[in-house]
Amino acid sequence: MTKRFFKALITGAAITVGATGVASAAECIAPANPGGGWDFTCRQIGKIMFDIGAVDKPVQVTNMAGAGGGLAYTHVVNERNTDDDLIIAASSATSTRLAQNAYAGMTADQVRFVGAIGADPGVIVVGKDSPFQSLNDLIDAIKADPGSVAFAGGSAVGGFDHIKPLMILQRADFTDIAKVKYIGVDGGADAITQTIGGFTQAMTGDMSEIVGFLKAGEVRVLAVLTDERVPGFDDIPTAKEQGFDVVAVNWRGMYIPRGVSDETFNSWAEKLQMVADSAEWKEAMAANGLAPFTKVGSDFQSYVDGLVAEIAQMSKDLGVIQ
Repeated sequence: MTKRFFKALITGAAITVGATGVASAAECIAPANPGGGWDFTCRQIGKIMFDIGAVDKPVQVTNMAGAGGGLAYTHVVNERNTDDDLIIAASSATSTRLAQNAYAGMTADQVRFVGAIGADPGVIVVGKDSPFQSLNDLIDAIKADPGSVAFAGGSAVGGFDHIKPLMILQRADFTDIAKVKYIGVDGGADAITQTIGGFTQAMTGDMSEIVGFLKAGEVRVLAVLTDERVPGFDDIPTAKEQGFDVVAVNWRGMYIPRGVSDETFNSWAEKLQMVADSAEWKEAMAANGLAPFTKVGSDFQSYVDGLVAEIAQMSKDLGVIQ
């Protein structure tokens, strides 16, 4: 795909100047087909940026599906490295794939992660009749006999669902993570069904996947993997308050080209903060099952850097990557 082709895609898209004096994006790349999470991120955040006056013109969305986000990532790095007027939708899948070298040699430091303003919280779930009453009960059982507990999750071995309980175990000074049983199935619904049916002792996934089962009384959530308790689910404790400093969420955010200035980076961080603070975004989160998760600017970049490093090391320990 040539630079000329992508320039043609945005012909007529105005470049405007925001209050900070930095050019505001006319384009958001969604690295997937219309209708998915990355498409939602671009369209909702772009629309709200315009609605609240963070940008002066509507943000145009370009869908660029391929290689699980890798096509868009490679395009940005190779073709748009200094484009001040470009933002790209990302999620925890982006950081996981970068950590596992799934983007054909591309690395996380080739772009700048500018912010996340919502997330589907990670959860650790057991069946309603499980003997485990707390996250500590579950972790103690695994430490005593790693083969006694199997997790079901909606990602493949080495995917983010698999990584979540391993992060908790590492905080509990359990390092032999390859001994922990994990069964990867086709999505969160299948994973929770495995646990309700007693085929696995726990499920690792996202809050949105288990809400219906939770309201029906079929499961209990031992921990939500957020900084604070999730509004509307205030009776569910965080892993952090149970002694495990783990934040593992399917965040919805953005990256921008590496070659832009710090001024441009900070400008985009400010715009994302404006969206996060808006009533419009709170309504969009509520309508789409997202919880507050606001990290922008250098705070978010540091979070992603740490996440990529941890997932890369765990993936090596599991034999997923060399």
